[in-house]
Parts: sequence; structure tokens; C-alpha cells
Amino acid sequence: MNISMIGMAAALGLSALGSTLGVAVASLAAVGGWKKCYAEGKPAPFIMVAFSGAPLTQTIYGFLLMNFIRTASIAGKDPLLLFSTGIFAGLAIGLSAWMQGRAAAAASDALAETGKGTANYFIVIGIIETVALFTLVFSLLLIQ
Repeated sequence: MNISMIGMAAALGLSALGSTLGVAVASLAAVGGWKKCYAEGKPAPFIMVAFSGAPLTQTIYGFLLMNFIRTASIAGKDPLLLFSTGIFAGLAIGLSAWMQGRAAAAASDALAETGKGTANYFIVIGIIETVALFTLVFSLLLIQ
């Protein structure tokens, strides 16, 4: 058995796990924010849907990393390196998604309460996204 295959599965699986956790926490907060708005007779901001979906992109990064690991495996790269990259990069990307979901949850709560700050909230969410992007790019450099 080629252990780089486990790295491939980990890259996708851990990234998707983080996306699931992030989307769940952000979505729960969006629903709570909308409830707060409805209870107070205020319009419910639709933009909270974007907050809820922000952590999904990390699953795409995990999928890309999985495919890059597969290509590197076919090219004969060190299986232990590919295994380790899949585990650790998948974990970093997944944690980025989870934390991004937590930030998006706070953004939904703040927006529901104040009706202000949308651009600032997206900037913070984007900064957390950058961790996943850096992880993907640096992992690609590592396995090349």
C-alpha cells in the first residue's frame, strides 16, 4: 500500500471536516441573528448567507491538494512526504475553515445587533481564508 494515498484522503477529509464545522457554527449563528432581527421588527440581512458559506472554500483547497498529491505520487515523489503533507496541510486547512466559521458566527451576531460593519466582517473572514490559501500554496511548493 502506498501511504501517499492516505495523505490524499487526509487532505480532502480534514479540509472537509473543518468546512463542515465552520459552516455549521456560522449557519447556526445566522439563524439566531435572523431570529433576533425578526423579534425586533428589523430587516434580516441576507448577507449572512455569505458568512455561513465562507468556510466551504477550504473543501475546494483540500480537493486541489489531494489532486496535487496524486500527481506528485505518480511522479514518484517520496510517499512519506506526501502522506505528511496531506495530514498536516489538511489539518491546517480544516482548522482555518472551522475558525473562519467561528468568526463568521460572530459577524452574524454583530450584524444582527447593530446592522453595521459588513465590510469589516468580510475583511476578518478573508484574513482567516488567507491561512488556508497560504497552506495550499506552500504545500504545493513542498511537494514539487
